[in-house]
Amino acid sequence: MTVDAVEEPFRTQLTVRLREGHALLGVDLPGPCGFTAGNGIEILWMGPDEYLVLAGPGRQAELEAALSRESGVLAVVDVSAQRNVFRLTGAHAADVLAHGCSIDLESSPPGTCVQTLLARTGIVLMVREDGFTILVRQSFSDYFTAWLADASREYVS
Repeated sequence: MTVDAVEEPFRTQLTVRLREGHALLGVDLPGPCGFTAGNGIEILWMGPDEYLVLAGPGRQAELEAALSRESGVLAVVDVSAQRNVFRLTGAHAADVLAHGCSIDLESSPPGTCVQTLLARTGIVLMVREDGFTILVRQSFSDYFTAWLADASREYVS
């Protein structure tokens, strides 16, 4: 199999608005269109003062409380139910995404994080060493998985 798609259910997702700061929970903040990782979390740049903190399932209350104590934090909102998270790996993962995404994935290094459209569906796309993580709104999840199955058909044996 040259493409593998796996859903990562129940991931903790917290939107954080900042007044100022260079780190959250001991992890450096990413620059524009990037993400950083450490201490069991990932921080995605979503806008000039907005970040998305991703973590394993069930960590909402713990991380929300810790983030509320950080200096410079204006707001923390649990958006875990807003998006489903998928991991796409394999030799042809970028080829599958190219069927519906205008981002040049060949020139996007690992650590890139962008909000874009994939087959007319708004997504957050994270470029990793071993593939991609895709965050898609829950209401588009069925459409996205059907599109993904169709787009990857030629790469699956």
